[in-house]
Amino acid sequence: MDISKAGSRPSRQGPEEWFTGTVRIDPLFEAPSPARVAGASVTFEPGARTAWHTHPLGQTLVVTAGSGLAQREGGSIEELRPGDVVWFAPGEKHWHGASPSSAMTHIAIQEMQDGKAVDWMEHVSADQYPA
Repeated sequence: MDISKAGSRPSRQGPEEWFTGTVRIDPLFEAPSPARVAGASVTFEPGARTAWHTHPLGQTLVVTAGSGLAQREGGSIEELRPGDVVWFAPGEKHWHGASPSSAMTHIAIQEMQDGKAVDWMEHVSADQYPA
C-alpha cells in the first residue's frame, strides 16, 4: 500500500503561459508506471481561467467548491457548480475556470500518453470570456 500524505506535494502557482489570472495547483497523485493517471486540485480566483487546451486521452473535472465556467470549442459556455462532473473527450479543445465573481476549485484527472497529459494553446481572450 502506498499512501500519499496530505500536504506532501507542494502547491504551485499556475504558470502565465497556461492560465489567465491567479491559479493555484495542488498535486494530488500521479500513479506509477505502467499506470498513467494523475490528478490535481486546481483553484481559480474570480475571473481566472485556463488557456484553450486539449488532452490526448481526455480529462475529467470534479467541481468541489465555488462557481465556474467551461467551454468546448464551438459550444456555449456552461456554468459549473460543486458536485458537477465534466468529461472532455480526447483531443477536444476546451477551457475552464472561475466565474467572473466567484472562485472555483476542481479536481482534474487525466492520463498521460507518451509522457504528455495536455497540449496548451492560445489564451481565452477577454472577448471570449464573459465579463
